[in-house]
Amino acid sequence: MVYTLLAPGLIWYIIFVYGPMGGLTLAFKSYRVSGGIWGSPWVGMENFKYIFVDQAFIRSVVRTLEINLGRMVFQFPMAIVIALLLNEVIFLRMKKSLQTILTFPHFLSWVVLSSVLITVLSYDGFVNGMIKTFGLKSFNFLGNESIFVPLLYITEIWKSSGWGAIIYLAAISGIDAEQYEAAAIDGVNRFQRMFHITLPGIMPTIIVMFILTMGGLMSTGFDQIFNLSNDAVRGVAETLDMYIYKISFQSAPDFSYSTAVSLFRSVINMALLLAADRIAKLMGKDGLMG
Repeated sequence: MVYTLLAPGLIWYIIFVYGPMGGLTLAFKSYRVSGGIWGSPWVGMENFKYIFVDQAFIRSVVRTLEINLGRMVFQFPMAIVIALLLNEVIFLRMKKSLQTILTFPHFLSWVVLSSVLITVLSYDGFVNGMIKTFGLKSFNFLGNESIFVPLLYITEIWKSSGWGAIIYLAAISGIDAEQYEAAAIDGVNRFQRMFHITLPGIMPTIIVMFILTMGGLMSTGFDQIFNLSNDAVRGVAETLDMYIYKISFQSAPDFSYSTAVSLFRSVINMALLLAADRIAKLMGKDGLMG
């Protein structure tokens, strides 16, 4: 009965996750439409030779690392902060209302959110309308390279931090309540309990989430950047995912080369995941794989 219940999930993974991995062989072939993936001729490592001599590829890798390292600095802690603050709300109805408000943006796609943001921040949008009301000059929010990356951080925090906080709230619920009771008897205030009981109590969860975040360092934020970027900010928005999209579907598509780049990205992500897991273990913490 247990295997019968597992069967639908296993079949889904085999068909939609493991099955498509066969397409990675295209990275070692020269794609021909007439032959398809399986009938295209093998070229070995030929596609990979062009990766590191393509300056656009190098720039996209650097840009991806810059943006996603910034995400880890500014975005990753926000879910933890929200969870810690929500845990200190003593009124249950207010806590539930705040959690609902904070998690709601997660269920909206970037297509919808970007449309709203573009409407609000455009030259004739709400924000510039307010600026003009005070007699000031309109500001190009969406076409300014200097604020595009901060805009990515702010909007992603707004969209995903409330949802991410749920994981930490679940971890907080597993902390022994007797620790809080003993601390209250000893005269420890709420701020001290947060830092000396709650935060250490969820540290294993934080480490696991950090390792998983490291595993996606080279491939985070495509939907957001694709929907918010434009020609004016192309210089700072050309991440590795955007580069793969461009060589796959724009100008003269080269599916073999784009598959090689995608495979390279996946290998780097796996290496970062294993490295973060190893570092966590060397620091005496529980890693992702025990």
